[in-house]
Amino acid sequence: MYQIQEFKHLLGLKGLSDTLLTNHFTLYEGYVNNVNKLEEKLNTLLASDQTTTPEYAELKRRFGWEWNGMRLHELYFGNLIKEQETSYASALYQKINEQFGSVDAWEKDFRATGAMRGIGWVILAYDAMTDQLTNVWINEHDGGHLSGSTPLLVMDVFEHAFMLDYGIKRADYIETFFKSIDWKVVNERYDAVVK
Repeated sequence: MYQIQEFKHLLGLKGLSDTLLTNHFTLYEGYVNNVNKLEEKLNTLLASDQTTTPEYAELKRRFGWEWNGMRLHELYFGNLIKEQETSYASALYQKINEQFGSVDAWEKDFRATGAMRGIGWVILAYDAMTDQLTNVWINEHDGGHLSGSTPLLVMDVFEHAFMLDYGIKRADYIETFFKSIDWKVVNERYDAVVK
């Protein structure tokens, strides 16, 4: 059984209203609840040897959507903070500079990816096999992931993440996002996979 993580400490975050955040938390809770319901139904079908049914197949496919919706929201809320602190001395910043030429060049690419038309997610991902960082667009929760890579920084660009406060001004939301990144968490995610 997966537990709902608590993110109410983000209420009062400058640039995102408490109403938007509360609605977003409720959406996330729905993903967690659906993961639990799907797991229960799948286990029941498995126990009754009904794994060749269309119901089992569709529930199995749906599980990936709900799971990734749950996990991406946890990563997204987990890399936000009210009072941003930036450490340019981290191993991740050194890697960004090495690979992208500068933090500014990386940020320009990340922002441009987030500003593309469509709904989805933007992720700074790390691939340990090639020791490479990539800014990647994920169109839906269950499609576009780079297999084997680790999400380091996650930005939600589905409309529910910004339209209540910003309407169609996605660039303004992206600006708020960048002012709210918890770089300590992002650096810890990177350090955990490169060691």
